[in-house]
Amino acid sequence: MKIGIPKEIKNNESRVSLTPAGVHAFVQRGHAVSVQSSAGENSGFDDLAYIHAGAKILSSAEEIFASSEMIIKVKEPIESEYKLIRPQQLLFTYFHFAADEKLTKAMLASNAVCLAYETVTKADRTLPLLVPMSEVAGRMSVQQGAKYLEKPQGGKGILLGGVPGVKPANVLVLGGGVVGTHAALMAAGLGAHVTIMDVSLPRLRYLSEIMPANVDTMMSTAYDIERILPQSDLVIGAVLVPGAKAPHLLTKDMLRHIGKGTVLVDVAIDQGGCFETSHPTTHTDPVYEIDGVIHYCVANIPGAVPMTSTTALTNATLPYGLQLADLGWEKACEKNAELCAGLNIVGGKIVNEAVAKTFPHLN
Repeated sequence: MKIGIPKEIKNNESRVSLTPAGVHAFVQRGHAVSVQSSAGENSGFDDLAYIHAGAKILSSAEEIFASSEMIIKVKEPIESEYKLIRPQQLLFTYFHFAADEKLTKAMLASNAVCLAYETVTKADRTLPLLVPMSEVAGRMSVQQGAKYLEKPQGGKGILLGGVPGVKPANVLVLGGGVVGTHAALMAAGLGAHVTIMDVSLPRLRYLSEIMPANVDTMMSTAYDIERILPQSDLVIGAVLVPGAKAPHLLTKDMLRHIGKGTVLVDVAIDQGGCFETSHPTTHTDPVYEIDGVIHYCVANIPGAVPMTSTTALTNATLPYGLQLADLGWEKACEKNAELCAGLNIVGGKIVNEAVAKTFPHLN
């Protein structure tokens, strides 16, 4: 199969979808890989590394899309790339369709096959291609939250872990999945007092066993969220409904109960955000303020640490990518239910149930 690796062009997206080691694995299986020139530089991989791995270097995205049967990306195509996508071309990347009707319409019109990383699902309902970036995003959400709690950044002027004789910050984590777990562990490791909330009692039991002593677990209810918010200095939104829009757990009215300089980090922004006042931001312009409350809603948080993120992503996606290349997407999805769950759009039709429910008028 002919595989193309274009350069990511979303704002400050420095990741690349495949490391040279990943390219080598495809080439060893008899596949041809084309990489756009300088696609890996920001992740620490120059063109020469890809050439040594067996890739062909092409100068433009137009050449990559025109010559490839499967496009492997990190982030969803943006508007300038829509016209490059061909009918029946396989796109293997993060899409997050439920949060983007314009993208959904464009991919339906392209008649391409869209296989989304975020809905590839194991039998135990875990999301193997979302996990590595969720781990990064969870840890970085605390790192960024701590920065914006500083007074020069508009925050309260609180050190997350405090110092002897001074209380640490209170961190509220909404969602006990991979993002929430790593956020809670990171915040706790810095010495903050952490409350992590989830709607699953079994998950809360598990979290109570693995978390350090400065982390409390609590069942997530609207009543208790509203009760805890006034004491919270940093709130991490880490809720995920696979393939669907995230629910709004914080309403605009709730901001009145939050102290000025409180920081909200909405890691669910790729799926529409779990705060009513959230809208996507970029690494160039990451925050905005509403009623004195700082919102950090960067839609590609792991893109800020590409040397870590690219390798972690390739480690997860490579086995699935090899199956798709070896068998073709139809046979691979017939044999592997995990990959089949990743199919979101095929030949102008929405085939993912959650996305179809979000956009019933498009099918």
